[in-house]
Amino acid sequence: MAFVLAGSLRFHVQRLPAPTGAGADAPDRPVVVFLHGLVVDNLSSFYCPLAVPVARSGHEVVLYDLRGHGRTERPATGYDSRTAVRDLFALLRALDLGQRPVHLVGNSYGGTLALHAALARPDLVTGLTLLEPPLGGAWVENMVDTLSAAALSLEDSPVPAELLTLRLRKAANLTAIADSLLNRTSLIDDIAASRTFAPADYARLHCPVLVVCGEHSELVPGARELVRHAPHGALRILPDLGHDVLKESSGVLRESVLAHLDTAAVVAARPRAGVLVP
Repeated sequence: MAFVLAGSLRFHVQRLPAPTGAGADAPDRPVVVFLHGLVVDNLSSFYCPLAVPVARSGHEVVLYDLRGHGRTERPATGYDSRTAVRDLFALLRALDLGQRPVHLVGNSYGGTLALHAALARPDLVTGLTLLEPPLGGAWVENMVDTLSAAALSLEDSPVPAELLTLRLRKAANLTAIADSLLNRTSLIDDIAASRTFAPADYARLHCPVLVVCGEHSELVPGARELVRHAPHGALRILPDLGHDVLKESSGVLRESVLAHLDTAAVVAARPRAGVLVP
């Protein structure tokens, strides 16, 4: 476990090096950075299902808790996608990775942030793996409604204290973090102001993109639109699943992600212009 100061914020970071002889000596091999989902999610959701296998396959891995989540500091503001992208690249610079190509793996809202980052810095982001990313315009309204209802249920709730009484420390901690994020920060307002994506945005994605969705997920139409317009987009639909592919399909998902990383690494190794960091 490590804490890294990036900008004015202290981030909780886990960094997994590639094993010696498995690509660790390839400075141009993309670093794989994992971006988790909202509120009750954190870097631990990726650790066993994907992060460790990806590191063992020869990639350096970075996991971190997003602003306000997990053990990262929780300021009152700054939960919009633009700030999240700035956080990401500030963190990479703080880790001395600012000149390395990166492959972003994002789950749920983390996939949305990964896409924003790729559009903002195509010179740095050389591949995307998006797991159940909310992309269409309706997701903003649905997400705000869901978060607002959760905020009301948690406000002045005795649940965290009751969970501690029952010695359910992890559940109590997650509930307390959710309450703090939803009721004491600008997160809901920032999500409500989110910009959604258009086909023209997807057409600007010139890196390899893999989108993975569950068969019963309401996000499949948005994923289909992305791969229809992205020059190098691919969609994998996992049967009998909804918005739970990371938790419920670790074996199939792991193989899909590793194969895509290999393909994207080959593309990233082709000659390209020098990388610039603002």
